[in-house]
Amino acid sequence: MTSTAEIPAQPAISAPAPDVSQVELLIGGMTCASCAARVEKKLNRMDGVTATVNYATEKARISYPAGTEVADLIATVVQTGYTAEEPPPPQPVREQETPPAPDADPELAALRHRLIVSALLALPVVLLAMVPSLQFDNWQWLSLTLAAPVVVWGGAPFHRAAWTNARHAAATMDTLVSIGTLAAFGWSLWALFFGDAGMPGMRHGFDLTVSRTDGASTIYLEVAAGVTAFILLGRYLELRSKRHAGAALRALMELGAKDVAVLRHGREIRIPVTDLAVGDRFVVRPGEKIATDGTVVEGASAVDASMLTGESVPVDVTAGDAVTGATVNAGGRIVVEATRVGADTQLARMARLVEEAQTGKAEVQRLADRISGVFVPVVLVIATATFGTWLGATGDAVAAFTAAVAVLIIACPCALGLATPTALMVGTGRGAQLGILIKGPEVLESTRRVDTVVLDKTGTVTTGRMTLQEVYVAEGADEQQVLQLAGALEHASEHPVARAVAAGAEERVGELPGVERFENVPGRGVRGYVADHEVAVGRLFGELPQELARAKEEAERSGRTAVVVGWDGVARGVLAVADAVKGTSAEAVRE
Repeated sequence: MTSTAEIPAQPAISAPAPDVSQVELLIGGMTCASCAARVEKKLNRMDGVTATVNYATEKARISYPAGTEVADLIATVVQTGYTAEEPPPPQPVREQETPPAPDADPELAALRHRLIVSALLALPVVLLAMVPSLQFDNWQWLSLTLAAPVVVWGGAPFHRAAWTNARHAAATMDTLVSIGTLAAFGWSLWALFFGDAGMPGMRHGFDLTVSRTDGASTIYLEVAAGVTAFILLGRYLELRSKRHAGAALRALMELGAKDVAVLRHGREIRIPVTDLAVGDRFVVRPGEKIATDGTVVEGASAVDASMLTGESVPVDVTAGDAVTGATVNAGGRIVVEATRVGADTQLARMARLVEEAQTGKAEVQRLADRISGVFVPVVLVIATATFGTWLGATGDAVAAFTAAVAVLIIACPCALGLATPTALMVGTGRGAQLGILIKGPEVLESTRRVDTVVLDKTGTVTTGRMTLQEVYVAEGADEQQVLQLAGALEHASEHPVARAVAAGAEERVGELPGVERFENVPGRGVRGYVADHEVAVGRLFGELPQELARAKEEAERSGRTAVVVGWDGVARGVLAVADAVKGTSAEAVRE
């Protein structure tokens, strides 16, 4: 089932006016929601420019007026301290290619390696500091040896980002992480080399009470190493979620055909679907996916469009009918003329819908961006005020510095700025993988107010597969014979309704006889000779007997597909075929 949640247009970017253009840029170097807020603010300061920057997708959607060039937008982002470029067009995966796994991403692999090493080194540092019984003579120097690589190498991404931001007179979450961990590490170095903490036999007590201590004999290596490892873990989980959610777009594009049999000078030539052009004619055999959107120019068939509509009953098409790329030819051979290719196809538009949904922002995310934009400067001001207050009240610089470092360390992980955009993006991405297209994160946010749920039938509460439900026979006809002759004839057809009839007949009457002189009548049914009878199934009869006409009408009124069966020119029965309700549907609706 594919459903689309309708929502109002995003408030950040309205429909472009005739003299306004839109562009999407990939933004590099962002490490937190504060970075996205900075880039967005800089772009929106440009005359006539309206931009929304999404940290989770690392993309900016920008509306800009005539006279402004994309190069100007990119230059503004670069001046802010980040990188920007236009994304390449999405390309479908070729048949011989394997889509890259999210965990195979080099950036993700490098971050995982940094996390594992840092965690292995930080764990003993934390244990030594928190469990006094593990502390041996000169244990503090072992802690320093283990913590130094974590703070310097493990925290290098935070330090680099903080330095870049400082050069642009800005502060982000990385600034807090960098200042907090370096302050704790620097204080520990001072206490070890110039204070009393480096003396043999030094012990670190641990209790849950607050008390004044001598700062010169106290080290905070476990804080510096532990916070670095925890922040790295958060960044890794966040990046991994983003990569897995991005796989939803690849999964959508992989629904399409990989190659196509094009007619050139009367011959069929197999080419990649990416080489297909508007106006090309291509052959689609039974069971194959239609390569791109087009119009049938030759042949007749039934097309399974369930990936697009959710409806399991195939649609009959003949010359002149439009067909959609990625749908499946369930009947005969057809020739299609391509009318839309590449980014213009229905499938590509569906993928673009998912991507735009991930790029948009819900109100809670805008709130998170606003908070994160002022959060870092406020924390720095509070830390400075804490230092000044303690110093003025006690005159003890050591205690004042300890309190200021505590403020910085506590403020390091900003869950609101990191988790909100990631959660929204993963929600829309996972929805796409399950066949639910969400037009914007506002929909996810508004679900808390939902009091009524409307479900369509096919593929939602039903199996999405046609099955034989009821058999109605005319007076004097034998149900076993109706099923046997109809099942045998339909067994020779590839139509999904025919397969349902054949499977149901075989299940009820056993082995089916053979068929001779089978003929498919496009859009009407099939006929042939079975057991010395000329059998017909479908819409091949004129006026029906009263009881069969009533049975056919009743079946259609209840949403089933009614198939008339007869032989030797006389209608003998009606078969009702329908998409069966799933066994779990009743319980799901109750829940």
